[in-house]
Amino acid sequence: MFKKILIANRGEIACRIIRTAHTMGIKTVAVYSEADQEARHVELADEAVCIGPAPSRESYLVMEHLIEACLATGADAIHPGYGFLSENEIFAKRVEEKGITFIGPKHHSIAAMGDKIASKKLALEAKVNTIPGYNAAIENADAALKIAQNIGYPVMIKASAGGGGKGLRVAYNDKEAFEGFTACQNEARNSFGDDRVFIEKFVEEPRHIEIQILGDHFGNVVYLWERECSIQRRHQKVIEEAPSPFISEATRKAMGEQAVALAKAVQYESAGTVEFVVGKDQSFYFLEMNTRLQVEHPVTEMITGLDLVEQMIRIASGEPLGFTQDQIKRDGWAIECRINAEDPYRDFLPSTGRLVTYQPPQGRSDVRVDTGVYEGGEIPMYYDSMIAKLITHGPTREAAIQKMQMALNQFVIRGVASNIPFQGALLQHPDFISGQINTGFIAKHFPKGFHGGPMNDHIKNLLSAIAVSIHLQFLNRSGQISGQLLGHASHIPNEFTLAIGEHGQQTYEDISIEHQGDHDVVQIAEEGFTIQSHWRPGAYLWEGQVNGQLVSLQTQRNGVFYELFLNGASLKLMVLQRKAVELQKRMLYKSPPDRSAFLLSPMPGLLSDISVTVGQKILAGEKLVTIEAMKMENVMVAHQDGIIAEILAKKGESLMVDQPILRFKKDE
Repeated sequence: MFKKILIANRGEIACRIIRTAHTMGIKTVAVYSEADQEARHVELADEAVCIGPAPSRESYLVMEHLIEACLATGADAIHPGYGFLSENEIFAKRVEEKGITFIGPKHHSIAAMGDKIASKKLALEAKVNTIPGYNAAIENADAALKIAQNIGYPVMIKASAGGGGKGLRVAYNDKEAFEGFTACQNEARNSFGDDRVFIEKFVEEPRHIEIQILGDHFGNVVYLWERECSIQRRHQKVIEEAPSPFISEATRKAMGEQAVALAKAVQYESAGTVEFVVGKDQSFYFLEMNTRLQVEHPVTEMITGLDLVEQMIRIASGEPLGFTQDQIKRDGWAIECRINAEDPYRDFLPSTGRLVTYQPPQGRSDVRVDTGVYEGGEIPMYYDSMIAKLITHGPTREAAIQKMQMALNQFVIRGVASNIPFQGALLQHPDFISGQINTGFIAKHFPKGFHGGPMNDHIKNLLSAIAVSIHLQFLNRSGQISGQLLGHASHIPNEFTLAIGEHGQQTYEDISIEHQGDHDVVQIAEEGFTIQSHWRPGAYLWEGQVNGQLVSLQTQRNGVFYELFLNGASLKLMVLQRKAVELQKRMLYKSPPDRSAFLLSPMPGLLSDISVTVGQKILAGEKLVTIEAMKMENVMVAHQDGIIAEILAKKGESLMVDQPILRFKKDE
């Protein structure tokens, strides 16, 4: 067994590998860029080596720096994690040539299956059904356009070395194909150092189901059931689960056996994933093979009881698999939500900055949190947006969903925006609960973006009742302040009026509350709520019982407003004494300033390109600037015709949210 492993990665997956290595008694070496000097994986490892500046192409993607760090620290193996160089056969070969063990498949297997073009050719030779497409690198955008036209729209444009949604576009017409090819090439070059792009037919309304496999040096290959990964946004997985609620036992077995046959054809050693697109009739087609550990591997671990990182390490050290196919169990159901630093209310744009508060759910064996961050740490703009992976396990799918809903409500993040509200709303959707999902689920049900989870009268009344109970806590605390004048002591009423919504758009609702022993009795509209909680002012997480049911939600107080968050829904309100209502109604409302003459940066990021000049006439839809953030290119276009009056930022500048970039004037 290895004595010391270097992890050629960062963030959550680096921490994940370190945890298993330490459990096995193996020392670890972390590598880090200058931006990651204070990162969590650096702190957890036994040793750490700086490998370059913040941009990944100058640090985590530099093979020589990683190998040098390995040799300098005496590590006898390298685990690449996922992303970066994990599927780069050149890196695996160089590591092997230096006498270092690569914890992953051999370089020839990566070359055959890790490259999407090569893997599709091999699958065709093995008579595996594949989706129609052009499976060779395409020279330029003009050639891509002709190929797309021959295949027939819609088509999927994919970088050969792509992954995690990077270097991938779906085109429905010539314009999207032309622009998508260029964008994919740029993203692939920047993220993976490989700009080869290919095109295939896009199958509409498909399910994305993948098979986890393990292979050893002795030719043994097994499959560890499947993962349903159909809930995706812009081709990035959002929620994964195991097993799939859709496929039959016969389909499960057929997919597993086909994945094993494909792995054996390339003498596959280590953990890998064979991805399939599955039709309504349960017909399935090979998409690609990921020759690495997947982001969503924890759901497989939860239902099988196996540690996939441990299996990878044992296989790489020369051990045979310790079990056969018929010994692999399938226990219950597991669901994973990817918690990302992105703002769902602003079209999921990246959100970078300091994690002022970071409190994941704790103390439950059926809830797992894999993370690479900590409270007070920074979310840098140079890498992917993942904060954590939240995984729940239950005896049934329904139980796993319920546990996930509770865990999301208990996950407190402040300082940066996160997609937790969106995840909460997805889990509430009846089609998700019933398992009626496909890769177009989010586009279908959220066609105009995300504007909050479902809010009905019951949820509004529930949140309102809890808000009044919280307000009573503040009043009780104020009433205990010493030095109050005789006859002027604080008097706490039992009737209030709620002003619900923002200033200028408020509705009013009467509410009454009585404190009875260890609980509050609240009456609003036609509903009554008995509330019991040990919540104390200042805590973001509110937990208690409402009408005998356990409830967890988040709350915060901003000036005179309370805001409560539950299952992706939020409610903002004021709790007023009755005599203050008329005064509140007379408060003047100041409209926000008109900033329509400016192009504002919707996210923190790097202004990588300015496509216009001062005085230039522009048309609606015309490209204005490009902003890079978290390895993604974001093109900003004009929403109406006009003239560029002023350029307020410089190319290469780091932008803040809502920073003015351009000023427009109307075309006279």
